Amino acid sequence: MTALTFASSGDRSNDFQQCLLRCDNTQCTENSLPLMLKMTRWTCADNCKYLCMHEITAQNVASGTAVQQYYGKWPFHRFVAQEPASVAFSLLNFYTHVKGAQRLRMELDDSHPMKIYYMGWSFVSINTWIWSCLFHTRDTAFTEKMDYFSAALTILVALYFTVVRLFHLYAPSHPRNILVMHRHQPENRVRLKAWSAACILIYVGHISYLNHLERFDYSYNVKFNLAMGLAHNALWLCYSLPSSISFLRRFSGRSKRYRPHFVYKPALLVSLLVAAMALELLDFPPWALIFDAHSLWHLSTAPLAYMWYQFLIEDASDDCWKEQRLS
Repeated sequence: MTALTFASSGDRSNDFQQCLLRCDNTQCTENSLPLMLKMTRWTCADNCKYLCMHEITAQNVASGTAVQQYYGKWPFHRFVAQEPASVAFSLLNFYTHVKGAQRLRMELDDSHPMKIYYMGWSFVSINTWIWSCLFHTRDTAFTEKMDYFSAALTILVALYFTVVRLFHLYAPSHPRNILVMHRHQPENRVRLKAWSAACILIYVGHISYLNHLERFDYSYNVKFNLAMGLAHNALWLCYSLPSSISFLRRFSGRSKRYRPHFVYKPALLVSLLVAAMALELLDFPPWALIFDAHSLWHLSTAPLAYMWYQFLIEDASDDCWKEQRLS
């Protein structure tokens, strides 16, 4: 709806263009927009696109012809928000991460070496779902970029803490554990700084590249997120593999063969996440002009986020962490 060039069959049609001309001549007068639309920064031209889109969509439905896309998007009913279902499910994800952050804060001891990383991921995720809600409420060039950049940061931070956790780059958690600190910290400190610097450079390079393009490179953005997500998922799958074929030592203070009762959960969650991602590949007209594949993807991520928090807390509460602090 905010694109400046024709991108889809619907907005290229003669009927749509003629409707825009009529609307502009008859409705685009001073103070013609309701206050709520003004507050969400709609213009009269934007509103004409919305009205004409639904006028022609209603004709298509009545005649039994296929519903068309307009400016790269399916038509949705506007309940203040442009995509109300995606907004509602974004708020559900926001709530899930807020509650998850509260659980991490209350259930993990402040001395736990992974707490700061998990809390950081929670706050980044909360920010992401705020921008997702704003983007689906009002699609502008700014809200679109903030949504995409925030989502990329969340995926990268998830990969960041995964590497820190699974390769034991975190610092010893107990200040009395001086011998352990002297024995392990120098090497791990260098690795952690190198990994942190790499992630910062990757993210800055990613958003700088997209920001300096005349047109947003959607294909590259998808490939970037997919690569980071696949790396994250592959590492957690290794966590769940049988000890005989996994290269990871799950807990630094235990034998590689140690398998806690929750070890299967990352593999289950990764499988469910990959299955849910199929919704992002689907593309169909929204049911009742409200629910599309993308909104259902947002719906599916909320329970998965809840289960991830449950696993992270279980993993962080294993007795092995206490043994590391007391060793």
